[in-house]
Amino acid sequence: MMTNKFTKIAIVLVMITQMSYGQWNKGKGNGYYKLAASSLVADEHFTSAKEKDPNITRGNFVVSAYGEYGISDKIDLIAYVPLLARVYQNKQVSGKTGNTISDGEAVNSIGDIDLGIRYGILKNDLIALSGTLKLGLPTGKKSGGTDGSLQTGDGEFNQLLQLDLGVPFKISGHNWYGKIYSGFNNRNNGFSDEYHFGGEIGSKFYDKVFIALKSSNVRSFNNGNLVGTGQGIFANNVEYTNLGLEAAYYISTKFGVSLNYTEILSGKITYAAPTYSAGLFLDIQ
Repeated sequence: MMTNKFTKIAIVLVMITQMSYGQWNKGKGNGYYKLAASSLVADEHFTSAKEKDPNITRGNFVVSAYGEYGISDKIDLIAYVPLLARVYQNKQVSGKTGNTISDGEAVNSIGDIDLGIRYGILKNDLIALSGTLKLGLPTGKKSGGTDGSLQTGDGEFNQLLQLDLGVPFKISGHNWYGKIYSGFNNRNNGFSDEYHFGGEIGSKFYDKVFIALKSSNVRSFNNGNLVGTGQGIFANNVEYTNLGLEAAYYISTKFGVSLNYTEILSGKITYAAPTYSAGLFLDIQ
């Protein structure tokens, strides 16, 4: 079944929406913490030829905790924990007879956890450069549902090494920031390695409202040997380009709410549907 390929990348997109200013270190004792819920529902997907095809309606609902904590002025600890990852498939009914073609089903579990460490390489009034090592732990469920295609994890341990470069600047006297990043994701168990890259631009208005436009991209090195789609495994050689808009409102100087909308612009072996998320955050500076 084609749809068993897409769950991992949907959960990855959910994680992307949790991140804060990834290029600037938090500083000793400071932190950023978020509890969020995200949803994606799709009835079509991008094929390996980057064309759109229909599929049985499937969805991903994730409740996650994300945190960054500065243990020194140069080192931050990072954690992303999908506390609940719900992957489901709607019931399929014949439009002509009204008979059930396939029953709906769902799998609920914890998802794959990411743990990381960020090191501040350079920081001054002009630029901020940092490096991050992130470990993807196979804590999710790699097989579920009648055919094994409902999954909340990929069953492999991966390591992402990433560089982030940020610059502050002004537009009409107002402070903004820009960021670009580039990383290599080493995957195991027959999965192809990946090149990650992207960027964002954002600003805070009236000390209350934060707005950012973000783009994330993944390209496969096509160097894995994982084949087959009916064994309850996630897709190999997934690629995508997405664009997201995030808005946050500070209820107080530290506590706030956030909303995020992320749209898939193009892809290979991934859902052709947007991701919506909302969360509560604590920003300690």
